[in-house]
Amino acid sequence: MRISNIKFTFWTVLTLSGFALAEVGSFVLPTLQNQTFVIRDEAYRAILAGLIFIYLATAVFSWFNEERREKYAKRAPFRFFIGLVLLTWDLLGTKFGLLHMPFFPGPSQITWVFVEEWEFLLSNLVYSLRLYAFGFFSGVLLGVGTGILIGWFVKANYWIMPVLKMTGVIPAVAWMPFALNIFPSSFLAGCFLVSMCAWFPIGFQTARGMQATQKAYFEVAQTIGGGRFYQLLHVAIPNALPSIFTGVSTANGLAFTTLVMTEMMGARGGLGYYINWAKAWSSYYKVYAAIIIMAVLFSVILKIIGAIQSRALIWQRGLTSSVEERS
Repeated sequence: MRISNIKFTFWTVLTLSGFALAEVGSFVLPTLQNQTFVIRDEAYRAILAGLIFIYLATAVFSWFNEERREKYAKRAPFRFFIGLVLLTWDLLGTKFGLLHMPFFPGPSQITWVFVEEWEFLLSNLVYSLRLYAFGFFSGVLLGVGTGILIGWFVKANYWIMPVLKMTGVIPAVAWMPFALNIFPSSFLAGCFLVSMCAWFPIGFQTARGMQATQKAYFEVAQTIGGGRFYQLLHVAIPNALPSIFTGVSTANGLAFTTLVMTEMMGARGGLGYYINWAKAWSSYYKVYAAIIIMAVLFSVILKIIGAIQSRALIWQRGLTSSVEERS
């Protein structure tokens, strides 16, 4: 559907107006609550200004491409709603103090943490990224390898699949007492737990994808002289790729949850550790700051996985387009 210049301008103004209202409210309205500490608004206002600039630049960039126009306009009402939510939150939490403190601080208190403790937050973020990277990637390798064995070799399916089904349903956190005693450090124990929770869904989905490969594909490969190894690499594994990425997406959410719980219960760093530390001092605005970082980090990881999936399964676009045309 083609979006005219007037409509696109309207969606652009709608996108920017929500954040602009939040910015104006932060500047104009006075703070009426009884302040137990000085409230710093600079970081919150800078973030709002940054959002306005980013979405304005995105609108200019999307102006010359119809596909980008449509994508930008589609999310405009949601962005406007987010701006209104920020304005309401600022009024209730920061300006008027109607939300119960210290459990529900305003956005100004939360965003100032990024300025006040950026070094401590950064060190914990790096710790979480390291733990996640080592644990999740080892879980992906282990899961894909196990799934290939189960899906390709009958004997492996006989011996490994029951073990996968029995151990896969056990929450990874349940292994924490054993992991902390077996491994020499809490970091390695956390990597093991993250790897365990990623292993089951990836291994199971990989095996299902390979076993669902149609026999006709193998017969075609045989007619052109492809042996067993050729059929594995060029038929079974490519056919299982959509299932593999389904398992990876599922495992990503489980791994991130396990990561945070591991850091809260035994690690010497990480965002989960930071939340526990802030909660001990009743600094709940710092807890919210860490939660925001987690949400952004998880969204970025999902984007990266989605980009890799789109690249690896680029052949599915043609199938989807042909189905849409026939319908």
